[in-house]
Amino acid sequence: VSDTTDVEQVLLDPETGVIASLKDGALIIDCSSIAPEATRRFAEQFRAKNIGYVDAPVSGGSEGAIKGTLTIMCGGTEDDFARAEPVLQIIGAKVTRIGPVGCGQIAKVANQVAIAGTFMALAEALTLAYRAGANPERVVDAIGGGVAGSWILNNRSDKMLNDDYPLGFRTRLHRKDLGIALDTAKQFRVPVPIASLVATIEDALIAQGYGDEDMSNLARFVREGAGIPN
Repeated sequence: VSDTTDVEQVLLDPETGVIASLKDGALIIDCSSIAPEATRRFAEQFRAKNIGYVDAPVSGGSEGAIKGTLTIMCGGTEDDFARAEPVLQIIGAKVTRIGPVGCGQIAKVANQVAIAGTFMALAEALTLAYRAGANPERVVDAIGGGVAGSWILNNRSDKMLNDDYPLGFRTRLHRKDLGIALDTAKQFRVPVPIASLVATIEDALIAQGYGDEDMSNLARFVREGAGIPN
């Protein structure tokens, strides 16, 4: 379930929702990426029925899900987190309680802003290296040993160099997450110019039919701007 309204229906519909059937003392673990304020609101309704709630959005892409190596960012009481942690450790290599309910979603917002900038910067860097005449594979090998080294460089640079973007993490889902991030930034009056730019580029990619490609297709935008044929 990918967005806030869908999660609300699944959890809180009075006839078909989870809230209609769970017993006293149950625990909700929500691994979707949705708005922090909505998460807090959902948790309050379950708390009124003595049902615990942990928001536990994940990062790590399809590879992490398959291998059970996801990073999981959690919000909830210490007691609820203690109940949820053994379950989450089955799918996650790093499970962290950030704070009260909603804090997992705030951490996911921060994560999505950070990776937006990292993907965009890598797309620009590799396109520049290629256009300027350097061997891009050797550039990746060289800069990977320095400050520019990252998971994204190690796991997505080949997609950018080959102009081929299998999943991964869908561009349209990252754009959905950036929408939450931009709303949160506006709420707290935090300027996020890079995230705003990436959101605009992803809108264009989605409009062109590329929304189900991996978000490393930000390189598609840069390559086209540089006149590199597909």
